[in-house]
Amino acid sequence: MGSANKTGAEQRKARIEEMRRAERSRERRNRILTVAASVVVVAGLVVGGVVLVRSQSGDKKDTASDGKSAGDSGRFAVGKDGVRAWTGTLSRTHVNTPVTYPMHPPVGGNHNPVWLNCNGDVYTQPVKDENAVHSLEHGAVWVTYTSKAAKSDVQALAAKVKKTPYTLMSPYENQAAPLMLSAWGHQLAVKSADDPAVDKFFAGYVQGKQTPEPGASCTGGTMK
Repeated sequence: MGSANKTGAEQRKARIEEMRRAERSRERRNRILTVAASVVVVAGLVVGGVVLVRSQSGDKKDTASDGKSAGDSGRFAVGKDGVRAWTGTLSRTHVNTPVTYPMHPPVGGNHNPVWLNCNGDVYTQPVKDENAVHSLEHGAVWVTYTSKAAKSDVQALAAKVKKTPYTLMSPYENQAAPLMLSAWGHQLAVKSADDPAVDKFFAGYVQGKQTPEPGASCTGGTMK
C-alpha cells in the first residue's frame, strides 16, 4: 500500500511538472509571437513613414511646379473706355514659388499666400509680383510707373494713392507704358496723373465688382 501511495505521489508530481513545462512552453510561444508582432508593427511604421515622406516630397514638388500660372488662359480685350479686360481665366492658387505671368504688371493668377500692404502704400522700390497680385485679389488698385514717367506725375499719383485705401504704388520697368493702373483682371495705361481716366479707374475698381475677395485686409501683409 505504501508503494501504491508513493506511485500516486510520483504520478501527481510528474503531472505537475508536465503542466509547468507546458506553461513555460506557452509563455515562450507568447513571447515569440509578441516579438514577431512588434517587428511587423515597427516595419509597418517604417514603410508607412517612407511612403508619407515620399508623398510629402511629391506634394512639395507639385506645389513648386504649380508656381507658374498654370490654368491662366485668354487675352486682353480693350473696352470703349480704353480699359483692357482679361477675357480668360485667372488662377487663384497660393504658391511659395516665383510665378510666370502672361502680362506685366500681372492682373491676376497664382500668387503668394501673403498680400502686399495696400492701404495707400507707396513703395519706392520694385515689389514682388506674387505679393501684389494677392493685393489685387483683395480689391486693390496697383499704380505702376517706369523711369520714363514724369516726376511730377509720379508725385501726384503718389499723393492720390496715399489718401486712398485699397491702393498701392511702385516702380515697374517691365511694362508697356510709363504709367499704368491695374486691378484684378483689368489694366489701363494713362497719359498723366491728371488724365480723367485715373479718377474713373479708381472709382470703378477700388473694391470694385471684379474683386474676388471684397473686404479682405490690405494691412498686416508684407512690405515686399
